[in-house]
Amino acid sequence: MKLEINNTVLELAQGDITKQKTEAVVNAANKRLAPGGGVAGAIHNAAGPKLWKECKKLNGCETGEAKITKGYQLPAKHVIHTVGPVYSDSPKDPELLASCYQESLKLAEKNNIKSITFPAISTGAFGYPTNEAAKIALETVIDYIKNGTGIELIRFVLYNSSTFDVHQETLQSINI
Repeated sequence: MKLEINNTVLELAQGDITKQKTEAVVNAANKRLAPGGGVAGAIHNAAGPKLWKECKKLNGCETGEAKITKGYQLPAKHVIHTVGPVYSDSPKDPELLASCYQESLKLAEKNNIKSITFPAISTGAFGYPTNEAAKIALETVIDYIKNGTGIELIRFVLYNSSTFDVHQETLQSINI
């Protein structure tokens, strides 16, 4: 599924984030930026050991913030690492999750990145309900695009069909 807003293409796809040929992929990271399970494990495995070596120099990352590294052996030149909230049903959860997308997009623009791929941040091991996370993610990204951006392509690559379906239904329900 694809749509264009203010010269930016917003796209949903099902697949493997480590195979994306965008300039940057976003890592749903832990606070240490360490290899782990899920998206972080897949990105670190595909990028190779130099990614972890560079991540160690960044002194971690707080929830809702983002940091950038090289992509090493990934097709993407850069990895933007962001730490989503561990879901607790707290009023801060949506704010922190939205911040992950905003800070990642700001960092992409600061580094003149024209194409970026996001996973469904916090929906795996961090337990964020997919339907709530999809609404926050898509509304945040659409609001960002509406304010004007130099990013030409923002892609969400969703690992399985159920997560893809939730994102597609959510996107269709948003008034743009």
